[in-house]
Amino acid sequence: MSNLPNCPKCNSEYTYEDGSLFVCPECGYEWTTELETETSENEKVIKDSNGAVLTDGDTVTVIKDLKVKGSSSVIKIGTKVKNIRLVDGDHDIDCKIDGFGAMKLKSEFVKKI
Repeated sequence: MSNLPNCPKCNSEYTYEDGSLFVCPECGYEWTTELETETSENEKVIKDSNGAVLTDGDTVTVIKDLKVKGSSSVIKIGTKVKNIRLVDGDHDIDCKIDGFGAMKLKSEFVKKI
């Protein structure tokens, strides 16, 4: 019998090899090596609306009009936001927008420039 690793997500022993990937038939998780799995679980990858990976210090634009909670103002589509900072939570971008001040945004409403 082959010596395949258990699934890192659900710990299933019924994994199989598909080319260069290991696949778990129970939960559908795919991975290459255990080292890459450990780093990907520790680091949360935040992506914009188009799937581009965001990093601290990036410049993004807003892709839809966003209402500002507690105010009657709106952040217009196309507003450029410079020097973003990524944080944990539902609103995963911490930034400062000219004319509005410090704000938290969701990554699904921005596009990387």
